[in-house]
Amino acid sequence: MTPEPLTGIALPAVPLTVEGASVLHQMMRFRFAQWRALSPTDRAGVWDEAATALAAMERPSDHSHTAVYSLLGHKGDLLFLHFRRSFEELHRAQLELARLTFSDYLEPTTSYLSVIELGLYESTSKVYGGLAARGVEPHSPEWNREIESVLERQRQAMAPRLWPEIPPAKYLCFYPMDRRRGESVNWYTEPMAERQRMMHEHGLVGRRYAGEVRQIITGSIGFDDWEWGVDLFAEDPLVFKKLIYEMRFDHVSAVYALFGAFYVGLRVPPAELAQILLPGNRD
Repeated sequence: MTPEPLTGIALPAVPLTVEGASVLHQMMRFRFAQWRALSPTDRAGVWDEAATALAAMERPSDHSHTAVYSLLGHKGDLLFLHFRRSFEELHRAQLELARLTFSDYLEPTTSYLSVIELGLYESTSKVYGGLAARGVEPHSPEWNREIESVLERQRQAMAPRLWPEIPPAKYLCFYPMDRRRGESVNWYTEPMAERQRMMHEHGLVGRRYAGEVRQIITGSIGFDDWEWGVDLFAEDPLVFKKLIYEMRFDHVSAVYALFGAFYVGLRVPPAELAQILLPGNRD
C-alpha cells in the first residue's frame, strides 16, 4: 500500500484493468507417421470432417474466432488460437477440436490460457487521487461504486480493443512474460507513479511500430504459469525481432522483464492445411 501524502489515506497499489475476450493458445505436434499410414480414402474422410469444423470456427461470429498457424522450429507443428466471450466458450472450442477424428493425430505440447487485458495506469492515478482528496476510504461502498463507474466507461470506450477479431496478418509471434521480483529489483514493490512512468516510456517504443505490427496483450495471473501473454501479428517476421530487441533497451524491459518461450508461426487457412501436413496426398 502506498500512502497518499496529502490525505494520509493508503491507496491500493494495484492498477485498474479492464478485460475482454477469453483467449486460449493450443500448441500441437502432428503425428505424421500415423497420418501417412492411413489410406488415401480414410485420410480424405478424416480431413473433410476437420476442414468443415475448422472453417466454421475460423469465421468470426459474436466475438468468437479461431485461427490456425503452422509453427516454425521444434516446439510444435500447429498452433490453434481461440478468442471467445468466456472460459465456458473456450472450453467448448477445446472440446470441439478434441472430438474431431483429426485430433487423434494431434499431440498437445503446451497451451496458454488468458484474457485480453488493458491496464489503466493513468486513469487509476486520477481516480484514486480524486477519491482520496474527498476522503473516500478505499474499498468502501462509495469507493467501489466510483471505481465500477470508471471501469464501465473504459469498457465502453475500449470495446474494439477488448473484443477484437484475430488479425489476418501472415505471421504470429507469441510469448509469455513476467515482471521480475524477489531479486535485487522487484516490480511489485515500486510505487504506482513510478510504474506508470515506466509503462508510459515502454509504450512509446511499441507505438513507433504501429503500422507494422499489431499487438494484443492478455493477462494470465491466476490462469497460467506466467503473468501475461503477448501476441504480435505482422506481414514481415523481421519486425518481431526489431521491436522486441529495441524494447530490450527500454528500462522496464531491461530491468524487470522475464520472457518465456517464443512461438512463431504462419497463418494457414483450413482449406490449405491438408497440403501443408502432407503435400501431394490430399486426394
